[in-house]
Amino acid sequence: MAGLAVRPARILLAALSGVLAVLVGTGVWIAAQARDEQGRAGDKQAVLLAAGTHAKNLMSLDYKSADADVRRIIGSSTGAARAEYEANATKLRTTTVENKVVQHGVLRATGLVTMTATTARVLVVGDVEIRWDGSDSPPQERFYRWQMDLTKIGRTWLAAKVVQVR
Repeated sequence: MAGLAVRPARILLAALSGVLAVLVGTGVWIAAQARDEQGRAGDKQAVLLAAGTHAKNLMSLDYKSADADVRRIIGSSTGAARAEYEANATKLRTTTVENKVVQHGVLRATGLVTMTATTARVLVVGDVEIRWDGSDSPPQERFYRWQMDLTKIGRTWLAAKVVQVR
């Protein structure tokens, strides 16, 4: 009889252990999902910040700091975009310095279109005021809208393709 009393206790202990294992497993799964979601939210913020930074780099040029400004544009890009900026860097510097261009941009908005673990597409809106030191010409306003494809290199998001949209 004593053996029969032990059997239900073992069954109950095994059942409780099973329930506990399921609860622990569920807790671990929920925690992992929360970490993944935080990671995605962090990446989303990082990609929007990177697109905004690249846009500000494109919009902000000054003949007094043209070399540094062009380096920032190249530094916030990769792939085809970087190759294009590098190919045009000398012309951009020369034109900016010779014409004494002072271009100040304001980022208006960024919006995520699509995103994977290593690529993203972002729409960016910015406005620019352009003036020429020593010129009587009034400043000009320009309004830019871009579609930017970004690529994650290591932990850094960089503009890989930049297309002006209307």
